[in-house]
Amino acid sequence: MDKEYKIISERLKFREIAEDDFDSIYNILKDKEIMYAWGHGFSKKETMEWIEKNRVRYKNEGYSYFSVFEKETKKFIGLIGPLIEGINGEKHIGVAYILDKRYWGFGYATEGVSACIKYAFDFLHVNKVIAEIRPENINSCRVAERVGMKIEGEFVKVYKGEEMLHLIYSILKENRNK
Repeated sequence: MDKEYKIISERLKFREIAEDDFDSIYNILKDKEIMYAWGHGFSKKETMEWIEKNRVRYKNEGYSYFSVFEKETKKFIGLIGPLIEGINGEKHIGVAYILDKRYWGFGYATEGVSACIKYAFDFLHVNKVIAEIRPENINSCRVAERVGMKIEGEFVKVYKGEEMLHLIYSILKENRNK
C-alpha cells in the first residue's frame, strides 16, 4: 500500500490533510448547504483553524478527518475519518464525514464510513465506533444505518453557543458484518 494513504477502499483513497488541500477543503466548508448540520459555512480563517485542529489530532492521536480522493480520477471528494468524540465527558472513537455535494448520491459516504469503521476495529483496536448525527440530517442517518449502525441514544452538543440535539449511532465490532 502507498505509505501516503492511511486507508484505501474499493473506489477511494484517504490521506492526512495537506497544506495544498486548503482550497478544496474551503470550497466544501464554506458551502452552507453542505455545512447545514454545523449551522453555517466556514470563513477562510475558520477553515484554516479547522485544518490545524485536524493536524494536531494527527500528532496526538494519529488520525482524524482525512482528505479523500477517487482512486481512478484522483479528484478530491471530501473529508472522512475516525476521530475522538467527547460526549458528556466520555471519549469515544467516532466516524465523521463531509463530502463535496457534487459527490453526494454515489455511495462514497457509505463506502468511506465503512472503511473507517474497519480501520477503527482493525488498526485502532476499539470494540465500538459511534457517529454523532443531527436528527434532521436524514442522509447522514441513512449512511449510518447502511453500514450497520443503530441509534443508542442522544445528547445535546453546544456549538458556538447553540444547543444542537444529536443522535448517537453506534456499531460494535462483533456486529460489523451482520
